[in-house]
Amino acid sequence: MAKDYKEWFKQSDYDYETAKIMFDSGRYFYAVFMCHLSIEKALKGLYLKTTKKVPPKIHTLNYFIEK
Repeated sequence: MAKDYKEWFKQSDYDYETAKIMFDSGRYFYAVFMCHLSIEKALKGLYLKTTKKVPPKIHTLNYFIEK
């Protein structure tokens, strides 16, 4: 798990680029999955940056949005 918020953002960008490639090739289910991962990692990076705490190992986007 990334301990630097910048690493979370870097991984989020990578996942987003992967989602775009999958979308363009017609793999829509996987594009949506990669978008979820991208958003999750961006939110975890923001969580780490603002709280200075390592984000919990959960995948619920609403949890991080509410925090």
